[in-house]
Amino acid sequence: MSKLDMLIEKLCPDGVKYKTLEDTASVELGKRVTKSEIETNPGPYPVWHGGERPMGYINKTNCPPNTVLVANTGSIGYINWINIDSWCSDAASKVIAKKDIINSRFLYHFLKSKEFKIKKYRRIGGVPTLELRKLKSFPIPLPPLPVQEEIVRILDHFTELTEDLTAKLTTELTARKQQYEYYRDQLLTFGDEVEWKALGDIAIIKNGKTYKKFGEGNIPVYGSGGVMTYIDTFVYDKPTVLIPRKGSIDKLYYLDIPFWNVDTVFYTILDENAIKAKFLFYYLKSQRLERLNTAGGVPSLTQAVLKLIQIPLPSLSEQARIVSILDKFDTLVNDISAGIPAEIEARKQQYEYYREKLLSFKELG
Repeated sequence: MSKLDMLIEKLCPDGVKYKTLEDTASVELGKRVTKSEIETNPGPYPVWHGGERPMGYINKTNCPPNTVLVANTGSIGYINWINIDSWCSDAASKVIAKKDIINSRFLYHFLKSKEFKIKKYRRIGGVPTLELRKLKSFPIPLPPLPVQEEIVRILDHFTELTEDLTAKLTTELTARKQQYEYYRDQLLTFGDEVEWKALGDIAIIKNGKTYKKFGEGNIPVYGSGGVMTYIDTFVYDKPTVLIPRKGSIDKLYYLDIPFWNVDTVFYTILDENAIKAKFLFYYLKSQRLERLNTAGGVPSLTQAVLKLIQIPLPSLSEQARIVSILDKFDTLVNDISAGIPAEIEARKQQYEYYREKLLSFKELG
C-alpha cells in the first residue's frame, strides 16, 4: 500500500467534503496596467495579462508567490502558477488559497485538471470574458492537508520527470540537426574540380496558378506553407524542387509525385542530363535562400534572383552518392523529430491520467 493510500485510509476513508472555490480561496481581479506604464516603469516583476506569457516586466507587484492565476480575457480560463512576486492585471484573477484548509499547489493542480471545463465559462456577447460568478462557485475537494501534500509531491515529481525528458530529447534533436547540417554542408562544398552553372541554365522556373476551377481529387496543391488541399488534376509529374516565392521562403519541397502549385511557390523543370532533383533540393537547402529576400515586408524571392544562383554539377553518379548519404542523415533527424512529440504526448497523457485518478474524490455525504 502506498503512502497516499495509507493516508486516505486513515484520514478520509469515507470521502471528502467539497466547497466552492470562493470558500477555499480569495478570488480577486487584478489591477489594470497599460503598456506605457510598463515601458516607463521597467523592473524585474513579470506582468500577467490574459495570455500564457508575461506582457512585460515592471517595478511593482500586487501578486505574491505561490498564487494561481486564471485568465479572464485572451486565453480565457487558462490556469497559471506564479512562484515569484508579480503584477496581475485586470485581465486575470488571482486565486489565493486559504492555507488552513487547502494547499496552494494542490489547488493549482486541481484547477489545471479542470481547465477544459473552466474555459467553457466564457461570457457570450461583447468582449469575451470569463464568468467569474461561475468560477467562484466551482466545487473544490478538500481532503486533509497531509493527503493534499502527498498528492502535490507525486504530481510535482511527475511534472519534473516529464520536463527533464522533454529537455533531453530536445537537446538530442538539436545535436542531430547540427550534425546533419555540418555533414550536409561538407558534402555540398565544391571548388573548381566540378562545373558550375547558373540555376537558370539548368532549370526552367515556373509560376504557380490558382486551383479553384478544378474538382476534388487526390493530387496535392502546394503553397509556400505546404499542402493546401487536393484536386483532380496536376501541373507536373516529374521529380522537381518547389521554391516558395512568398512567405516561408526557406521551406523548400522535393517532390516526385504529381502535384499542383499556387502562385506563392515556383516549381522547376530540370535538365535531367545535368542535375538530379534531390541533389538540387539538398544544395539549395544548404544555401539558406532566406538571405536572398528581396522584400521589406513579407519575405519574397524573384525568378531573376533565383536564376543567378550558381549550382555545382558533379557527375550524376556522384550526385546520387551524396543524395544517398544525406537521405540517411535526414531519416535519422526525422525519426527523432517524429519521436519527440509522440513521446512528449504519451508522457502528457500518462500524467493527465494519473492526475485525474489522484484528484478524484468521493464526496462525503
